[in-house]
Amino acid sequence: MSTAIMLIHCPDETGIILSVTDFISKNGGNIVDLDQHVDSERKIFFMRVEWTLDDFSIPRDKIGDHFDPLVANEYQMQYKIHFRDEKIRMALMVSKMDHCFNDILSRYRSGEWNVEIPLIISNHPDMEETAKRFDIPYHYMPMSKETKAEQEKKQLQLMLDHNIEFVVLSRYMQILSENFIEHYPNRIINIHHSFLPAFPGAKPYHSAHERGVKIIGATSHYVTAELDAGPIIEQNVAHVSHKDSVEDLVRKGRDIEKVVLSRAIWHHTNRCILSYANRTVIFE
Repeated sequence: MSTAIMLIHCPDETGIILSVTDFISKNGGNIVDLDQHVDSERKIFFMRVEWTLDDFSIPRDKIGDHFDPLVANEYQMQYKIHFRDEKIRMALMVSKMDHCFNDILSRYRSGEWNVEIPLIISNHPDMEETAKRFDIPYHYMPMSKETKAEQEKKQLQLMLDHNIEFVVLSRYMQILSENFIEHYPNRIINIHHSFLPAFPGAKPYHSAHERGVKIIGATSHYVTAELDAGPIIEQNVAHVSHKDSVEDLVRKGRDIEKVVLSRAIWHHTNRCILSYANRTVIFE
């Protein structure tokens, strides 16, 4: 079954749901999923609707041409249309830590996500053998302060050449430039532990262990120019105690990171996320 997914946000007012569903039904679409949310403080309406295309009278590349004058313009809507049967092209960026990287490739091979991974980019050579086992081209691009701008230019060209739709930072330990981020607004997903800003640095789990923390966790978010401050997609935590060693904290933390990042990818690839005012609305 071929379906279309529309993500909408606009100023809230009466009649929006009726107008959207009426447009779909009158053109032969059968709605298979619909969810909506109103931000009462900002008075913004959010909606995700999915409908079948088998008997839909409007060609998929013309839906916007019809939707704009009949519905969108009246409600000042901003919207995007996606199609369930289209493979989403994802780039993977990684450094030396392999726990999220291996988890993503395992889920990719099992067909858990509707994605293609045409390339992997790394600033270290360590993961190349793993990439070969999955038959994915691996681009080793060492980074230094002097070469960063030129290497990012090459990375962006690679992504353009491969029609990349979104990027996943699988513990890619480089800060992306503002220019890089501007090419993929709300389309770069990052993962990090939950200790920031309390325990920054190379050994946050050691610092947390010394303080006797009782909860550890992970956060996945879209990347913005402000470091680790983009719209949050997914979070989770685990309880720890005085019995846990530093190694226990690291092991539990990496398990959470894998799950949190995979859920963020799931939400993104299923077109369940609307970003607004540096926050996300996640339609389950």
